[in-house]
Amino acid sequence: MADSDNTTTLPYVTRRRVLAGTGVATIVWILEGNAPASAGSTNVRSDPTLALWREWERVHKQTERLCRRQQRLETRLVESVGFPCVTVSLTEGEQVTVYSIEMLNEVLGKAPDMAALRDKAETDFAAHQARWDAVAEETGYTAAFRAEREAGDKIQDLLQAFSTTPATTLAGVAGKLDAVLREGEAWEECSEFPWPQIRSALSDLVRIAEGFGADRGRRRRIRSRPS
Repeated sequence: MADSDNTTTLPYVTRRRVLAGTGVATIVWILEGNAPASAGSTNVRSDPTLALWREWERVHKQTERLCRRQQRLETRLVESVGFPCVTVSLTEGEQVTVYSIEMLNEVLGKAPDMAALRDKAETDFAAHQARWDAVAEETGYTAAFRAEREAGDKIQDLLQAFSTTPATTLAGVAGKLDAVLREGEAWEECSEFPWPQIRSALSDLVRIAEGFGADRGRRRRIRSRPS
């Protein structure tokens, strides 16, 4: 039997971590302004990766807005209804709270002597789930969750497209790294590999681009001097 100390704690539906803010997106804008025109290179305006990055940036912002709204509604829903669950009193006098039918089956097993307890627990869980679903629909949480999920799927499609779209400029390379970094930071421990290395690569691109921009500025000043 499950020990009461292992009672599942209240899980929130939302797993994505919304970042408070990031300045990484400005890197691409810096590179767009300073990208060098080398022999055979494509202009930044025609780099397909940059067009892809701009669409990713739009959907990314939309996804974060939707995620914040969903989290606010989710918090209110949990506070008013409580996450769907049922507390089971076991024969040993223990009480275990479970948050899914699958977990309920693990706790009670399939033994015939548990059939009545299992049936009652399933009925109570279904009733709580029905209350959750009704309030979720009524408050707009269901629609918000669906919209955030659809936007998240679009994000994944765009990230996949990055892997098959060659960049033709430094700005395009930065766009790829920016998207991967910000998506990774939303889900993972952003102080661990490979996020510091990706940040370093982005910083290198900015430094190189700013160097090109400074060189161009010096050349323009030299040409503009009266002879």
